[in-house]
Amino acid sequence: MDPVDLAVVGAGPAGLAAAVTAAGLGLRVTLLDAGDRPGGQFYRHPAPGLGAARPEALHHGWPQFAAREAALRAHESAGRIACLTGHHVWSVLPHEGAWTLHAVAGHAPEERPAVVAARAVLIATGAYERQLPFPGWTLPGVVGAGGAQAMLKGGLVLPGQRVVVAGSGPLLLAVAGSLAAAGATVPAVVEAAAYTAYAGQVPALLRNPGKIVEAAGYGGALARHRVRLLTRHAVTEAHGTDRVEAVTVARLDRDWRPLPGTARRIPCDALAVGHGLVPQLELATGLGCETRPSPDGTVALALDAEQRTSVPGIWSAGETGGIGGAQLAMAEGELAAHSVAGALPPARLVRRRARLRAFAGAMAAAHRPGGGWTGWLRDDAVVCRCEEVPAGRIREAAGELGARDARTVKLLTRAGMGWCQGRMCGPAVAALAGEEPAPDRRPLSCPVPLRHLAELPPAEH
Repeated sequence: MDPVDLAVVGAGPAGLAAAVTAAGLGLRVTLLDAGDRPGGQFYRHPAPGLGAARPEALHHGWPQFAAREAALRAHESAGRIACLTGHHVWSVLPHEGAWTLHAVAGHAPEERPAVVAARAVLIATGAYERQLPFPGWTLPGVVGAGGAQAMLKGGLVLPGQRVVVAGSGPLLLAVAGSLAAAGATVPAVVEAAAYTAYAGQVPALLRNPGKIVEAAGYGGALARHRVRLLTRHAVTEAHGTDRVEAVTVARLDRDWRPLPGTARRIPCDALAVGHGLVPQLELATGLGCETRPSPDGTVALALDAEQRTSVPGIWSAGETGGIGGAQLAMAEGELAAHSVAGALPPARLVRRRARLRAFAGAMAAAHRPGGGWTGWLRDDAVVCRCEEVPAGRIREAAGELGARDARTVKLLTRAGMGWCQGRMCGPAVAALAGEEPAPDRRPLSCPVPLRHLAELPPAEH
């Protein structure tokens, strides 16, 4: 197989920007993504059968995406980019001075193995939502904040008619504004952090006036729709039988412990909740790429000024290097492409990445969960949804049975052994075990049919 110059894993803002920039610099590129169209989680497309007249109305920064998608199609036509959608890369292996990428292509039951060879690899796998469990979070009608936005962007549907938006992070404001504009009643946005935490980050804020304007726009949208903003509050319980019917909201102290006597109920038929994002690192950590702690309490890849990982021949861009949003992801994708091509990046691009990364650090520190959040977890509250493991069993493993890390808790309780492989419960299990977040290392980044493994050459088994 003749290796291409660059394989890009992930067609979200970072991967798409990297692919079109690299092709423009003369490289032959293969772009792989698990989705059916480029755009990633940020730029979701409604299904064609829904007949959406203006899908761009649901997106922030759509013109930037549209320009890059048009460039992608032009490079495809010219043979400079091969765009492989519906390809979920599960492993990257070194092979004769290059890299071999193994993917599951298509959908069950007709999925098939696919292999791509490349001289360089850029990992732009993005992130997934961080969930901090609470009693009742498994009720129908309780969805992730990003999940609610995905339902609206991709399916043109609302999670409910009266939707409380809760958790922490700037995504909540965007989600609440989108839901309200689409016709939902949003009685409250419940933010666990306090925006006064940004007061110590004035230099980063002043370097990014566009972010201040964007925040003001979200605030104006909430005011127009009469959405109440409750800071330093959290949803500590969801109530209902067949579906969520109300939530309990309590005020938090500085360490996110619920304050006695402050609880109140808010009626609703849906709850969109999320506490930021977690970088998706399985491919990179499987290769041995070094990681670093992030200000928001997650783990990100350690990258140099040109987006190189610690493994020669492997670059990364976007949320894998720390949560920062679509604008930063696109800037880092362009920078990585220049590095792979051996071209000097424009100075404006370097400056743009620096100021956006500074703002990302300020944002991460402001919304980092406090350790006291576990105070709203009763022992009977489910933590691992896949294996139905309650908080009490995890506390027992960490206390009476002596477990001191999430892996030992997993072996004793099965927490994290289910279908999601700990993506939903991992941060919570680590917190209950008293362990700092650590990179998740695994040989396969997604489920792979056994027949695909059996068909590998003997040297790759």
